[in-house]
Amino acid sequence: RAARPDAVKAAESAQFAARRGKKSKAKANRLAAGKKWHDPSLQIEWNKDDFRIFCGDLGNEVSDEGLARAFAKYTSVIRTKVIRDKRTGKSKGYGFVSMKDPNDFMKAMKEMNGKYVGNRPIKLRKSTWKDRELGNVKRKLKETKGIAGSDAARVLVNQRAPAPFS
Repeated sequence: RAARPDAVKAAESAQFAARRGKKSKAKANRLAAGKKWHDPSLQIEWNKDDFRIFCGDLGNEVSDEGLARAFAKYTSVIRTKVIRDKRTGKSKGYGFVSMKDPNDFMKAMKEMNGKYVGNRPIKLRKSTWKDRELGNVKRKLKETKGIAGSDAARVLVNQRAPAPFS
């Protein structure tokens, strides 16, 4: 093996030190419908300790700002996001509202469900984004390991143990 020049060694060690000094971003690995994927949109944009509302039946005219205006009376709104098709840019018909205060979350769920945002009434549900994180899915699979077949799937879907036979 040929000896490397000192300049090359110094450059490589500087690159290694720079890489080591960088903080690696936490990856948002997801699991749903039997598929695993990395979701980069969840890395920085969303607060981990939020209370998130799924907003369904949104019209094409509703934007992030329009959704924020609809929920403006709740002071703990952190972020709103209307999900759009990457290719066409059109709304997929749903979005999310992130809140910091659980009381505002419950109040918004009761008051805003069925209210018109744009030209359609919206349907609100509690978001299940935390349930789809890869770590949570693996933990649930371990918990249900003793349950056979379709009962295990039912536990994962319903998140409750099957009723005992009477």
